[in-house]
Amino acid sequence: MILKSKTSISDGDTKSGDQRRSTRANEAMHPQVMSEEDFTSPLLRDEAYYCDDTTIILQKDVRDGLRLLADARVKVNCVVTSPPFYGQRDYEVERQIGLESHPSEFIQSLADVFDLAGTVLADNGSLWVNIGDTYWSGKGEHRSGESKQTARRFGIRPQDKKGDGKWCVPKQLLLIPHRFAIEMQDRGWLVRNDNVWVKPNPIPDQVRDRCSISHEYVFHLVKERWYYFDKNSVGRISDTGVILPPLDTWQLAPARRQVGRHKARFSEELVRIPILTTTPPRGVILDPFAGSGTSLVLARKHGFRAIGIDAKRDYCELMVEQLKGLVEEENSDQE
Repeated sequence: MILKSKTSISDGDTKSGDQRRSTRANEAMHPQVMSEEDFTSPLLRDEAYYCDDTTIILQKDVRDGLRLLADARVKVNCVVTSPPFYGQRDYEVERQIGLESHPSEFIQSLADVFDLAGTVLADNGSLWVNIGDTYWSGKGEHRSGESKQTARRFGIRPQDKKGDGKWCVPKQLLLIPHRFAIEMQDRGWLVRNDNVWVKPNPIPDQVRDRCSISHEYVFHLVKERWYYFDKNSVGRISDTGVILPPLDTWQLAPARRQVGRHKARFSEELVRIPILTTTPPRGVILDPFAGSGTSLVLARKHGFRAIGIDAKRDYCELMVEQLKGLVEEENSDQE
């Protein structure tokens, strides 16, 4: 066997590799955007709870909604969402995610959903997931009359039960966000950032023997090395005038005001960096757990198109109300 020296690779081969990488990087910054005609195809219009030229709302279980989008050959540029947190809410819909008996089942359910989302995400698109953590309690049904705890501690939550003696033991922080990110890595996704959302003046935890939680995570995941990212839209200006990318710690006040019947919405500022950095002009944003429609509203304000999925009819009604209110504001500004 003849061994090749390190210098036996021709400069031409090296250059062609560099050229290919440069081509892929350039293509990522000029992504394909779904046509206006395909966005409002008859299949989507017929299945939509609401549909106009810029927004589609589907009242469906998230898995059924994503399969419909795949059948309609939808391609979105940015997926940004805040799925149900583990054991935090009972949304009173069939097949809901978040009440699995073990946190590992919850993580599998979430990863399965985002694998489905990956089928409609452009190869050079981005997935952003806001996810928080929780503790295993093991104390059974709560007895507090405090309103915040009543909203979060409905009957017996999964984490109120006895547990398995491993992950699930009393006082154990479950580390759900990073277990989820590792599962996504194992499935072939690239984790680009574990952005930390720091909440100034959070609602204090009623505890005596640990620090009070004041943060959640917003993971940025992609399907391949080259993807669309425009730091100029939200960048920081250095002393020399150079535009730097945004930091991975975001200090943002949570949305305190309840909108309609939705108690767990997030603020527009939380989705601002994800949407503005990874959505090209007239691109399409998908929120598979759309809730009150925060992502859809911000998308419309910036000239993007958006698709929201939610299984709960009340939330779909709320999204329509939010969008109609925005249209009224736009029309009044033009008068």
